[in-house]
Amino acid sequence: MGPHPAVAAIRLAVRRVLHDVLTDVQRTEAPSADPQRSEALRPEAQRIPEHVPPSTAHPHPPREPAASPLVLVACSGGADSMALASALAFEAPKLGIRAGGVTVDHGLQDGSDLRAAEVVSRLTALGLDPIESVAVDVGRDGGPEAAARDARYGALDAAADRHGASAILLGHTRDDQAETVLLGLARGSGIRSLSGMAAVSGGPGADRRYRRPFLHIDRQTARKACMVQSLPVWDDPHNTDPAYTRSRLRHEGLPALEKALGKGVVEALARTAQLSRDDADALDHWAAQAEASVRDAAGLLECAKLYALPPAVRRRIVRRAAIDAGAPAGALFARHLEEVDRLITGWRGQGAINLPGKVVAQRQGGRLVIRQGC
Repeated sequence: MGPHPAVAAIRLAVRRVLHDVLTDVQRTEAPSADPQRSEALRPEAQRIPEHVPPSTAHPHPPREPAASPLVLVACSGGADSMALASALAFEAPKLGIRAGGVTVDHGLQDGSDLRAAEVVSRLTALGLDPIESVAVDVGRDGGPEAAARDARYGALDAAADRHGASAILLGHTRDDQAETVLLGLARGSGIRSLSGMAAVSGGPGADRRYRRPFLHIDRQTARKACMVQSLPVWDDPHNTDPAYTRSRLRHEGLPALEKALGKGVVEALARTAQLSRDDADALDHWAAQAEASVRDAAGLLECAKLYALPPAVRRRIVRRAAIDAGAPAGALFARHLEEVDRLITGWRGQGAINLPGKVVAQRQGGRLVIRQGC
C-alpha cells in the first residue's frame, strides 16, 4: 500500500524540483564542450587498459569526485514548511542530494527563540543536516510584513552562502499565491505584480536559488500530509492577527469572494498568476531587446523613439532606467512611471519628476534623463 495521497502529492512535487536542481548543477558543472575531453571524463573511459604500463596509466592526477549538492528547506515550523521538510528528507537521499534546513527567528513574539529551537529539533528528527537557526533584527521599512520578509530572505541568502547550498526550498502554497495576486490587484500594480510568486527565483549571485514546489498544492493538502505523518506543527498567531493585511485577506477577503463567486477562486487566481507571468516575461524580453534601439550614441534615452513603442514596453525601459539610477524597485510604483511617461507622451514643458531613492527624471533636448538628484 502506498503513502497517503497528500503525502504522495508533496513528495512528487519535491522530487520534480530536486530533479530540476540536479539538472542545473550538472549544467553549471559540466566539464568541457570538447567531445574528446568529455569522453575522457566519463567513468568508463577512465578505466586503465591492461596493456598500459602502470607508470604511464595516469600522467595527470585523477579528478576528485564532485561533492553531492546541498538543498536547504526554509522551515518556520508551520504545516506548509514541515510538510516540505519531510518530503525533502524522504526524496533527497534517493537522488544523492544532501538535505538541510534553516529556521529564522524574527524575534517578534515572546518565546520565539524557544520556537526556533523546537524547529531545529524537529528537523533533526527528520534526519536533515546541516540545520541552522538564525536570529534577525526586523526593521521598519515598508511596513512590518515587508520588513520581516526582507530580514528573512537576507538570513536565508547568508545561510545558503555559508553552506554552499545549491537551492533553498520554500513552502508557499497555491493559497499563498492567490493571496499575493489579490494584494497586487488591490495596490493597482501592473502585470508583473499580478504574476505572484515565481516557482524559481533568485538571490544575490544565484538567479535560481529559491524553489517553490507547492505553488500548485493547496494549504489543506500540506496540513493533511503533516497530520497523517504525525508531524507536529506550529501555527503562527500572526497568521490570524487582523492587524496584518495578508491575515485579513486570508480569513475575511478570500472567504467573502468564494461566497460571492463560488468555489474555485483560489485555483483561478493561481492560474491568473501563471498566465500573467508568461505575459510579463515576454514583455520584459521585448523591452530588453528594444532598449538599445532607443538610446543615442551617448547612451541617453530618446523620447521620440520611446514614444513609438507600446506603453507596456516603454514603461519597462523607463522603470529599468530608474532602478539603474538608484530608485528602489520595491518603492517604484505605477504612479511614478505614469508621471515619467508623461514627459515622453504629454510633453508640455513640465519640470523634473522626483522618484524614490532621490532619483530625478527630466526631459532635456528631446532626451529622457534619469539620474541621482542633489
